[in-house]
Amino acid sequence: MFSGIVETMAQVVAIEHDHTNIHFTFTCPFADELDIDQSVAHNGVCLTVVSCDKAKKQYVVTVMEESLRRSNLGDLRVGDYVNVERSMQLNERLDGHIVQGHVDQTAICTEARETDGSWYYRFEYDSTKEMISRGYFCVDKGSVSVNGVSLTVCEPDVQGDKGYVSVCIIPYTHEVTNFKYIEAGTKVNLEFDIIGKYLSRLAFLSK
Repeated sequence: MFSGIVETMAQVVAIEHDHTNIHFTFTCPFADELDIDQSVAHNGVCLTVVSCDKAKKQYVVTVMEESLRRSNLGDLRVGDYVNVERSMQLNERLDGHIVQGHVDQTAICTEARETDGSWYYRFEYDSTKEMISRGYFCVDKGSVSVNGVSLTVCEPDVQGDKGYVSVCIIPYTHEVTNFKYIEAGTKVNLEFDIIGKYLSRLAFLSK
C-alpha cells in the first residue's frame, strides 16, 4: 500500500530478460536501506526487491508479463528514471491517497506546458463501457495516480472510446519526479481510485 507521495527517482542501471519476465537493476538514494522482500512502487507499479547490493546502492526487482502489459515499464532503457516510493507505514499521515501499486493501464500525454510557475498535463487513455463499469475512469476533483504520483483530477472527460484527464503540479513535484521528462507523446501509468472501483463494480452488479 502506498500514498502516491514519491520519495525520489531511481535510475535503471541494468536490464535482463528472462522468458516473459524482466529483471531491472536500479540505483537510488535509499537503496542501501532496502532488504529482500520489501515492496517499492516504480512509476506506480508495486514490485518486490529480490536482491540488493547495499554497498553499490543498487537493488533488483522482477516485472512479470501482466505488469509489463499494463504499464510503461517494458519501455524502460538503461539510464531512464522512474518515480519510487517505499510502502506506507500505518502510523504515518496519509498525505496523498490510497494507492495500491496495481496499475490499471497506460495513458499518452497529449499536452504538457508551464502555466506561470506550475505545470499542466493532459492525458488520453482507452475507455469503454466495460472499463468504466470496473471503475476505470476519473471524476472532477477526485484522485488519480500518474506514474505513482497522487494527483487531483481536473477536466475529466470521455469521448467515444477515449478518456481524458488533466492534472496540475507544483514546481517542487516537477523537479523531484520524472514529470520533468514528460512531454506530448510520453506514455505514463494510471491507477484509478480504489474506492471508485469498488463503488462502480457494486453499482454494475446491482443492476
